[in-house]
Amino acid sequence: MKLSTYRQSDQREIEALFTRTFSDSEGREEGESIGHLTLELMARAEKEDLFGFIATEPGQIVGCIFFTRLSFDSPIKAFLLSPVAVDTGHQGKGIGRKLINFGINRLNELGVELIFIYGDPDYYSKMGFKHVPQEVVKAPFELAYPGGWLGQSLNGRGIKPLSGRARCVEAFNDPRYW
Repeated sequence: MKLSTYRQSDQREIEALFTRTFSDSEGREEGESIGHLTLELMARAEKEDLFGFIATEPGQIVGCIFFTRLSFDSPIKAFLLSPVAVDTGHQGKGIGRKLINFGINRLNELGVELIFIYGDPDYYSKMGFKHVPQEVVKAPFELAYPGGWLGQSLNGRGIKPLSGRARCVEAFNDPRYW
């Protein structure tokens, strides 16, 4: 397996990966929604606001993650880890964990200070993410499951309270994703 930065030429294969993976686990409608979201991220996000990483095996992309910029009133470099997909037939092999660690290391090299995710605390806590109360860092939208708002400091200073609500890239600027 090889880990690398995604290329524009990978867009359709990445969209198909997310559509297929989320359809398998959440149903066809959710799969199509997340597939469309990933295509919109790749097509519309500013280059400095989007980082995508893929896991490949000969002939196919088997996993993909994206990090998109989160902006706050204070000058801090923060990104949101989402979405994440590992092909159903390749799950349980540590590919997601390797991709996430690979991406976090790359963002750390670029001086990113904080990474947030809205996801499963049991899974993401194994990779250093901790619950972030809304009083400390407010998510871009009201959360259906506040316990899933997680964060990680890359600079060793922890997560201090940030003023105002986080602002996300346009593709995530929709309450249905929150």
